[in-house]
Amino acid sequence: MGKIAIVTDSNSGITQDEGRKLGISVVPMPFYINEKLYLEGITLSQEEFYERLKNDEPISTSQPSPADICGLWDTLLKEYDEIVHIPMSSGLSASCSTAMAMAQDYEGKVQVVDNQRISVTQRQSVLDALALRGAGKSAAQIKEILEAEKLEASIYITLETLKYLKKGGRITPAAAAIGTVLNLKPVLQIQGDKLDAYSKTRGKKQAKKVMLSAMKNDMETRFSKYAEAGEMCLQAAYTGNQEEAEEFKKEIEAAFPGYEVVMNPLSLSVACHIGYGAVAIACSKKVTVK
Repeated sequence: MGKIAIVTDSNSGITQDEGRKLGISVVPMPFYINEKLYLEGITLSQEEFYERLKNDEPISTSQPSPADICGLWDTLLKEYDEIVHIPMSSGLSASCSTAMAMAQDYEGKVQVVDNQRISVTQRQSVLDALALRGAGKSAAQIKEILEAEKLEASIYITLETLKYLKKGGRITPAAAAIGTVLNLKPVLQIQGDKLDAYSKTRGKKQAKKVMLSAMKNDMETRFSKYAEAGEMCLQAAYTGNQEEAEEFKKEIEAAFPGYEVVMNPLSLSVACHIGYGAVAIACSKKVTVK
């Protein structure tokens, strides 16, 4: 069996230190703040990002440069026979399609997984890839399995402010103004490749109840057979507000007894569009290793 390297990007929430402990490579996502380039987890920390966001500094996301990706692949292929590359969802960034195009020059040695995930669900895909590698699967087999199960995941997010949805043109200034006056908190969902509206509620407490209810419904319908087999993972995530997120994590654990809830910061690429103070609940199916 050939040696397989696992690569992901920082949208997975896996830090550089965690990547080293797991034995994987984590590509840092680039950001431009006041037109200066920063790399997530290397020259830009979570704390610095939210401070700059709070100050209304112009922030834009980008994708890793093709030269950097190919440079990493070339370095890894000196030690490994194959690479499994797991970027963020192709529906939320062009980085996946760029990597797939570049991989065509590597004669099958680089398998880019388009499995429609981001943040904590993308992180689970990385852990699944490690388990599949440990079970002796080839890079092509790992890609096939992860893509076959790509939609077996769900994320719900509620926000502290409508400011960033307005900035990104996702809601009108009038809708944002009315929402602020009425204390409306949207619940957004990520199902596959899209960030969409799910519902809106009066206040964040109610929004959290809506998210817990939506997740219970998913577990009892879409994912019931996996939940019964013990194959579902539950996750929580947040944008900067760890203390509030810890409280929400307790609510999730109370609503889903018997589940271990893994919590991580949301990707900064998502945080750019929703701002500080969001909390999320997510689930994803673990692959069955045979």
